[in-house]
Amino acid sequence: MEVLRDAAEGRPRLYEATSRSLQAEVKELPAVWLYDDRGSRLYEEITELPGYYLPRREGEILRDRAAAIAARTRARTLVELGSGNAKNTRLLLDALEGTLECFVPLDVSEQTLRESAEAIAAAYPRVFVHAIVGDFERDLEALPGRGRRLIAFLGSTIGNLYPEQRGRFLTTLAGELARHDAFLLGIDLVKDVARLEAAYNDSRGVTEQFVRNALTAVNRELDATFDQRCFVYEARWDPEHERIDIGLRARQAHTVSIRRLEIDVAFEEYEPLRVEISSKFRRDSFELEAAKAGLRIESWWTDRAEDFAVGLLRPDASAGS
Repeated sequence: MEVLRDAAEGRPRLYEATSRSLQAEVKELPAVWLYDDRGSRLYEEITELPGYYLPRREGEILRDRAAAIAARTRARTLVELGSGNAKNTRLLLDALEGTLECFVPLDVSEQTLRESAEAIAAAYPRVFVHAIVGDFERDLEALPGRGRRLIAFLGSTIGNLYPEQRGRFLTTLAGELARHDAFLLGIDLVKDVARLEAAYNDSRGVTEQFVRNALTAVNRELDATFDQRCFVYEARWDPEHERIDIGLRARQAHTVSIRRLEIDVAFEEYEPLRVEISSKFRRDSFELEAAKAGLRIESWWTDRAEDFAVGLLRPDASAGS
């Protein structure tokens, strides 16, 4: 396993981002706080919830289209960004059996990555597994691979990035793709608002536990005084930006001390604390985003309900001309 970003190295940057975002006009916690070991386990539990349709719709598409993806890419190296448990990735691994030599999962959670990489290595003994602990926004230039590469970014994780972050990510990725490389992207689509909000407001409260765990992580690591009783969970549709805003809202006015950062954060009654966003997409607007970054959509597939899409993108040779 290769470690590009260990926990100690990334902490000063995270602490600075936390201080800045908690003092912004709209208070926010960096989403990294969601993904400690407990948070990663809770997220995997979320992916199994009946109302959280994203991984099932993506899996439906990949089962139908994995053979076509393999035929079009003939990848020798499969890279997965933000791999998690790599469940849907196995559909690609199966389809690429004839050409694939190396699988490179990259994830920020070392424990989750280690477990997933070991499971893949055992299930696919002919494929060399090169696991990387790293940040997909900062470590794209370090991705290895010989010959044709297929870089997969599944689960609509790209929806957790703000538009300016998406632009930087896509532009950097396009610059790292060789002529025969391809980029496979899973994205959630705009749909009925009630269904969208239901996906983040499950009756068992697992998503709420996942979000509240960020407060627990900040309290533990930054000697903070977030009181769970002072906040109510909230996930709501933002029609202007076509995204779900996920976080908490103060029940009453109060102040939180973040002692390690030497700041006090005052909340007004009903003031929101954003923890994550989940943007939803339309093909036409996303195609413009991709083109601006130097990528063209070669193929676009949806599930039967048209809830989710998987796109196969290539570097646009005309972008630099």
